[in-house]
Amino acid sequence: MGSILMPSSGIHPTAIIDPTAKLGKDVAVGPYAVIDADTVIGDGCIIGAHATVHQYTTLGKNCKLHPGCAIGGVPQDLKFKGEITHTIIGDNCTFRECCTVNRGCGEGQDTIIGNNMLMMAYTHVAHNCIVGDNVIMSNVATLAGHVIVEDRAIIGGLTAVHQFTKIGRNAMIGGMAAVRQDIPPYMLVAGDPSFVAGLNVVGMARAGLPNDVKSNLKKAFRILYRMDLALPEAIKMMEETLEHSEPVDHMINFLKGVERGIIRPRKKGSGEE
Repeated sequence: MGSILMPSSGIHPTAIIDPTAKLGKDVAVGPYAVIDADTVIGDGCIIGAHATVHQYTTLGKNCKLHPGCAIGGVPQDLKFKGEITHTIIGDNCTFRECCTVNRGCGEGQDTIIGNNMLMMAYTHVAHNCIVGDNVIMSNVATLAGHVIVEDRAIIGGLTAVHQFTKIGRNAMIGGMAAVRQDIPPYMLVAGDPSFVAGLNVVGMARAGLPNDVKSNLKKAFRILYRMDLALPEAIKMMEETLEHSEPVDHMINFLKGVERGIIRPRKKGSGEE
């Protein structure tokens, strides 16, 4: 059977699997793991020792749950009254030791995680979060309820993200940051209180953006953070002056949907630069 903690095949005799759980092909389940009722486990998933898949959870194909993690537990929200809600996980996601994901709060609400997610040890995704594809959460990073994280964002270790906050595509957040407002796409953010340190140039390159698109995103950054404009004025200038492309339009639409305000650079002369 290979490693006991992370089995390569088969179901350990000490595992507890509810009869209503639906297991795909080639699923491996380690010792003392628990798979609850009304769950779906995709083909090729590996459920490590002492891991728990809670009720109303769906795992896509080839997901790996390392020892001690708990996916789909009831939300840590006093408004939750036992209603039926769900946790939906995409394909090829990895959940390292002792990380937790809570299902939605509110009848019919879901917590949704896309494909190729990496949650390192002791990370947490709270109820009603929506997380895109290829997102990485480093150790002990935490998302509060109703957070939206777009594709390819990276969240540093020990970072805490406030409820209802939005994190844009290809944003990168340094370790131990406290994120209380929205982070536009392609930004580098750090600190407590968090601040924008610049554009995520490496992330833009990894995303394969053409040079003309990167140039226009740099112009967008200058409009947003260097011209001392109110957010509606900055959006208007972007629409009128930038060459439009899918990434540029995505940033503009993201900014139009901001409700909590956006994280800003540190002020000059504050003694913090």
